[in-house]
Amino acid sequence: MEPFYHRPVMLKEVLEGLNLDRGGVFFDGTVGGGGHSFGILSANGRTTLIGVDRDAEAIAASERRLAPFAGRFRLFKSDYKDFENVLDRAGADRLGGVLLDFGISSHQIDEEERGFSYRSATAPLDMRMDRDSGLTAKNVVNEYPQDRLFRILREYGEEQFASSIARGIVKRREKGAIETCGELREIVEESIPPKFRSAACARQTFQAIRIEVNGELEGLGACIKGLIGRLEVGGRICILTFHSLEDRIVKQTFRELSTGCECPKNFPVCVCGKTASVRLVSKHPLTPQREEIETNSRSKCAKLRIAEKIKA
Repeated sequence: MEPFYHRPVMLKEVLEGLNLDRGGVFFDGTVGGGGHSFGILSANGRTTLIGVDRDAEAIAASERRLAPFAGRFRLFKSDYKDFENVLDRAGADRLGGVLLDFGISSHQIDEEERGFSYRSATAPLDMRMDRDSGLTAKNVVNEYPQDRLFRILREYGEEQFASSIARGIVKRREKGAIETCGELREIVEESIPPKFRSAACARQTFQAIRIEVNGELEGLGACIKGLIGRLEVGGRICILTFHSLEDRIVKQTFRELSTGCECPKNFPVCVCGKTASVRLVSKHPLTPQREEIETNSRSKCAKLRIAEKIKA
């Protein structure tokens, strides 16, 4: 097995966005290979870090990478959505900053046996970030009814040919179980009109199934609100997204929390009592610099949104 690796996206922008001069306890909810965490701990000797990841290989790799900062970090194999339990176990009441990076690591994509890549012909249909979890892509593809497959492809993949792809999957599996990424890619290609086919035409289908397998969007808005609730006043949350569905949830959640009174404009006084709990550090999301995209093409879809806690 190759060593776990993942190049942190928009590292400079993330470190600046977290305002690390404050020091304190920082939470990295998607630690990956430890690249962002390494930057956080390097930037200020007064910072400590709590990191989580669902992937045991990522945790092991980060333990090794962060070894120079022994005593200043604790890592847990856990879903970031279980942050309340993790922070309680770590004895952390308030946080100086939070980072969530929703990108799939290069290691996970490139390691064939993980089954994330539509480019692989023989990789098994897996796509689990947590290899101890039960549901796999093979289960989804072979067991879900056609209408549910359609909804997943349409909602999570924003796939315009979701209906024909779902129909194609069901028809093919009548001949036997669909086992590999290559088989699924072939079904997608055959289900799409020739003029719309491309080398990457299966990408949205694979994205949709990966999101379903890992429950990536479930409870995301509530989780963001909960993490902001654990921030100190002045603490910041940085969130890196890589597709529109995640970014939409982050944008809407930040907008809700940064909006004050919602009474009609003709009301002489506020009766709703709503006040903003965060301010947006930048109105629009930050995106990677051209130089980063040239050296790391997987960063090109990244969007970074940052909010600062302004009220306890």
